[in-house]
Amino acid sequence: MTNSQRALIFDMDGTIVDNMAFHTKSWLAFFERRGQVIDPDAFFLDTAGRQGHEIMRSYLGDDVDHVSLNAEKEALYRELYAPHLATVPGFDALIARAAAAGVKLVVGTAAPNENIVFTLDGLDLRSKFDAIVGAGDVARGKPNPDVFLAGAEKVGARPENCIVFEDAPLGVEAARRAGMRAVVLTTTLPASAFAEFDNVIRIAANFSELDLDALFASTSAMATPI
Repeated sequence: MTNSQRALIFDMDGTIVDNMAFHTKSWLAFFERRGQVIDPDAFFLDTAGRQGHEIMRSYLGDDVDHVSLNAEKEALYRELYAPHLATVPGFDALIARAAAAGVKLVVGTAAPNENIVFTLDGLDLRSKFDAIVGAGDVARGKPNPDVFLAGAEKVGARPENCIVFEDAPLGVEAARRAGMRAVVLTTTLPASAFAEFDNVIRIAANFSELDLDALFASTSAMATPI
């Protein structure tokens, strides 16, 4: 590995797969069983990128069995989303081009291992990645930068040589705190939701709109003093 090693770091939910509506639906159903009615848009903005145990503590308090309750919620999510499991358009072509160019590929997600298995193994993607970092590997979820920094370290890439792909403001903020540029996919929120971020180099509906060389050229230009 050298200090010039480049890497692409992908959030999983809402980025590799367009599934955040199913996550929100499963959370709302989970809380409804417990007598809580929650606004879906506010819930997404408050929680996307946070780990399950963090969300449980925020909404149910510290005295409940977060492990078993989170397992219940995630099982509900997998049941809802399984018939729709698919990558976002252009993803497979982009990572193939990146791998051919020697760019390292990383997953950096707040998802538990069961959901990583469900998604990456369900789509036969695990072997495509050089490193996978999930909720079980870091103590804090996004907007803390831990998951992205851990992924970069695993593949020997400096933060300024990494591009993070995200769909949520908390994830873009985590990339900013990690010193990384971000590409936003509007699978979940409109471009206007990311207007405040100075580390966003591109906003796109899907991966087919993106050019790998242009993305890295953008990071170089932004990092070079004028």
